Amino acid sequence: MASLTLMANVPVQPVQAQVAADQQFLSPPSGVTPVFTLDTVAFLSFTPNPIGVGQPLLVNTWITPAIQAEKRIMSTITGACKLTITKPDGNKEVITLPSTMSEASSWTNYVPEQVGEYKLKFDFYGTYFPGGYYYNGYLVTNTTGNWYNSTYYQPSSTAEQTLTVQQDFVWSWPPSPLPTDYWTRPVNDNNREWWPILGNYPGTGYVGGGSTWDAFYPDTNPYDSPPYYNLHPWVQGPNSAHIVWKRQNAVAGLIGGPAGIYGTTSSPGNPSVVYAGRAYQTVTKPGVGSVAQCYDLRTGQIYYEIPTAQGGVTPSYIQYVSPTASTIGVSALVGASGTYSVEFLSISGGRLMKVNPWTGALTLNVSIAPLTTGAYYKNGYCWSVQTLGDTTNPIYRLLNWTTYGTSSTLAARIMSNITWLYSATPGATMSYPPQYNMGPFNLLTTFGSILPDYTTGLAAFANLSMPWASWERADMNLSAVSLTTGQVQWSILLPKVGLYAIPCWVADHGKVAFLTGKGHWLAYDLRSGQLAWQSEDMEYPWGAASFGAYAVQSAYGMLFRQSYDGVYAFNWTNGKIVWKYSAPADAPYESPYIENGTGVYPFNSGGVIADGKMYVGNSEHSESQPLTRGWGVHCINITTGEGIWNISLPGTVGAIADGYETVANSRDGYMYVFGKGQSATTVTAPDVVMPEGNGIVIKGTVLDMSPAQPGTPCVSKDSMELQMEYLHKQMPIGGIWGNETLTGVPVTLSALDSNGTYVSIGTVTTDGYYGTFSMAWTPPKQDTYKILASFAGDDSYGSSGASTAVSVGPAPVTIEPQPQAQVPDYTMTIIGVGIAVIIAVVIAVAAAVLLLRKR
Repeated sequence: MASLTLMANVPVQPVQAQVAADQQFLSPPSGVTPVFTLDTVAFLSFTPNPIGVGQPLLVNTWITPAIQAEKRIMSTITGACKLTITKPDGNKEVITLPSTMSEASSWTNYVPEQVGEYKLKFDFYGTYFPGGYYYNGYLVTNTTGNWYNSTYYQPSSTAEQTLTVQQDFVWSWPPSPLPTDYWTRPVNDNNREWWPILGNYPGTGYVGGGSTWDAFYPDTNPYDSPPYYNLHPWVQGPNSAHIVWKRQNAVAGLIGGPAGIYGTTSSPGNPSVVYAGRAYQTVTKPGVGSVAQCYDLRTGQIYYEIPTAQGGVTPSYIQYVSPTASTIGVSALVGASGTYSVEFLSISGGRLMKVNPWTGALTLNVSIAPLTTGAYYKNGYCWSVQTLGDTTNPIYRLLNWTTYGTSSTLAARIMSNITWLYSATPGATMSYPPQYNMGPFNLLTTFGSILPDYTTGLAAFANLSMPWASWERADMNLSAVSLTTGQVQWSILLPKVGLYAIPCWVADHGKVAFLTGKGHWLAYDLRSGQLAWQSEDMEYPWGAASFGAYAVQSAYGMLFRQSYDGVYAFNWTNGKIVWKYSAPADAPYESPYIENGTGVYPFNSGGVIADGKMYVGNSEHSESQPLTRGWGVHCINITTGEGIWNISLPGTVGAIADGYETVANSRDGYMYVFGKGQSATTVTAPDVVMPEGNGIVIKGTVLDMSPAQPGTPCVSKDSMELQMEYLHKQMPIGGIWGNETLTGVPVTLSALDSNGTYVSIGTVTTDGYYGTFSMAWTPPKQDTYKILASFAGDDSYGSSGASTAVSVGPAPVTIEPQPQAQVPDYTMTIIGVGIAVIIAVVIAVAAAVLLLRKR
């Protein structure tokens, strides 16, 4: 940490003056008559009052008249300004307060630790300023600064003032809980509690020995690793596979015709920087060419476009500038007045460029020759290696230089310049792992890597006796080198174990770890050079053979490995496997990679870690045609290794900020943005007066209003992958096997009568295919009701609601029936007559027949 402090120290711009031996006095020296003698009045103010135990009290003190410009009351030298605090138990505490320049004022925080009454008093014991030149608060011996006559400010004091300290906490502004609903930028500065989620992308500059943020808030960083291993702190990531919007930046997909089942791939790209909800990216526009573009991360709305041919530059880093930073970047103290700001940086092609976040215009474009680039390793600082001498006997220098300020020369930016003790073979080059954003440069004996660890101030330095393709036969030397002196702390020869690729090496937590080709890691202690641990082996066969990504991540006390059989998390303390995440193949014959006999999809690219989650896509080293079906993007709980969501939409994970994630899909040329979208709820009820006692049917919809699919049904989180694949990937709505069902979202229905009395109607789930809902309800009495439909939102959608009205009138009048006169019943009489007639007819017919026979 001491060596880190050395690197963090930035030289203050030299003052063009020599400080005089004689400074201030409490009173004029004997025999000296000041030109001016001024009466003073002392003032004391503190707040809040009353206050709770353990809460910070703001104390302000000052005198009038104020002192002249360039003067300062050096109370820490003379003891001129003292705050006396008498505690409830009678003990006194005296605090010496120096003034600010030109104001004769000061402030401090005081934390009371006892319940009861405190007494505060401010005493100004007087100050004599000799005549002469004053600069930056000091009396100087040359003509720098302003000339002032000798002046004596006479003593004055305040009366004792009472502070009441209570046991109960005294709230200031009510706390603002973190948002759970849909929200947008800019964030109201009243919502101070939101700062832990308002970080930007990339995470460079936040952590790593002496960064500006660490200086301001040393105890607020919950992360234990530098951001160079793809950790991005203080941002939120999406908890759902919901697509908010998409944009096609390239042509890709199945070709068709004579190409048969084969297709093309291309890279739509991801933004390099996300700041304040705005994404910055270089895209190719038809008819225009390469364009530096700024657009809204939530909606895709374009804010500006500048062709690179016309000077458009896309930034690579965000630099945080404190309000009192000098031209070289002296850090401000907490509480300093002024405006905090950011600068966008691009370091490439031998130039340092700064970009205006609002307009995209270049605000600085200077040469860093003889350097071509640098590793932006912490806020405001870069490392570069400079080669001196001829090619037969080169000398290497490790330069630590600042990106602050407007200086046009590299010499003015160099903070330290140390000899790098390793010679280099002419023409030999090396490259940092991709996370360091460095190009190749001559550095090591033949081939190797340097891995910095900010917890120790040391770098692990590895070199080989032959090229990397022959590692299994190479001797590898491992050293620890001081980043401030270049001195070697120790050096050992590593066993010939067949180390895996350089991008899989990582230094963190005071150790440096190397992945071997035998499926385990070797970790060495950076302070001693001793083997700290050999990790547990990954699973046979693909993990044990170390097939996987040329990448590594370190965060949350773990290091991570993307393998062809899943993602592994290893404990930095002992090398134990903490968890493993696998992605089972959707169908047989779709993956040759297996885990316990079952096909799984491979991981061959590094993950992006943010918000307690890892986002990573399926891929392999050399993707074969026809392309594997079912690959996707996965969101994994970083603590447990459990899957949170995944979607069959393969791509490269890009920026993560404000709850959104970009994914560049090479198979269709689209860049997708995942995150929470807006919803819209409607509700209707009968528009006629309903009689009391009659039921009504309440109907409505809950629809997704995201730019990617406006007006489509909102669906549950469990159905999100199915819905998004159907809408954007031409997949069956019932899944590839036709056995899945879309489910909707819950809607709460309630009513308010004319007196404001709340009536619960119930909760209904929308139809997952249409977004509709309906529920029958019988109003309890005559009245006019306001019907409310409310969707609370979830990980995929923001909340929404709607209202309508229904009127209930009197029940219909019931009409009593009138008495009717009794009518005689002739039924039996009619039946008897009928029977007699029938008998008579039968007799007549029989007689006729008999008569005919006789004839």
